[in-house]
Amino acid sequence: MTSMTVNGEAVRFHLDPQTPLLWALRDAANLTGAKYGCDSRDCGACTVIVDGGAVLSCAVDIGSLEGADIVTIEGLSSGHAHPVQQAWAAEQVSQCGYCDTGMIMAIAALLQASPNPGEAEIAALPNICRCGAGPRIRRAIQRAALAMASGPLRTEQPQRPRSSDESAPARQGSGR
Repeated sequence: MTSMTVNGEAVRFHLDPQTPLLWALRDAANLTGAKYGCDSRDCGACTVIVDGGAVLSCAVDIGSLEGADIVTIEGLSSGHAHPVQQAWAAEQVSQCGYCDTGMIMAIAALLQASPNPGEAEIAALPNICRCGAGPRIRRAIQRAALAMASGPLRTEQPQRPRSSDESAPARQGSGR
């Protein structure tokens, strides 16, 4: 039996100590936010925070985590209120969404350790997004870092006033 704290709750896993944390979370705790992605420890879709640092949950056995403090995407915030989640939405990062939870967790851990990360720290994130959202991810990191440093984050996009010579937005064609 392995005991740890998961999202603020004491948890005891009655599993083989060599069970990867990913499967303990998904199958035994029904916390499915961490995703199974690559089977090679390369993608980061399974990232969770263990004792304050980002960890690939597929790469660590529960037996090595006795007494650890685990945070999953389900426990990061209430109502997606964490600055990284807010910035993610504001920058419209998501495309397919598969990497989102792992990426958000890795960025949350990065910003906790380094409130104003440089380009090298951001580039060192091990997570992969195959959709090509890199520029939006970087903007979301910058937005979240600013929000964490200065307070609440605005999630809505400011509306640009229309100039007098601008017409109404063009309507989509019928597709004929």
